[in-house]
Amino acid sequence: MFPATGQRGRSPEHAVAQPSLKKATAGKLRAIPANLFRATQAEEKLRREKITGKDKANTAHRDVGAKVRQTIKELGGTMPEELPFAESVKKLEAKAKKSLKKPKS
Repeated sequence: MFPATGQRGRSPEHAVAQPSLKKATAGKLRAIPANLFRATQAEEKLRREKITGKDKANTAHRDVGAKVRQTIKELGGTMPEELPFAESVKKLEAKAKKSLKKPKS
């Protein structure tokens, strides 16, 4: 599961990770929908089962996350921690800018 960031003061059911698209690879972009799926399923579980309280909500999120990870593994998908890191957008922009400045032969 992705850690929730920037969610101080919000209840656990709203603690959805906000992955940075600046460092996203194609694989990571595929992981974003999986993470959103996990988060929405956890929210639905909280509503459906009328789960209240931080500890119970955290347990529900962990349970749903474990099921999503289990499904990814069973289907032969790439686990999030195995996805490659990509260069930052700033580095890619600098490379593109540099290649545009090269004199044409």
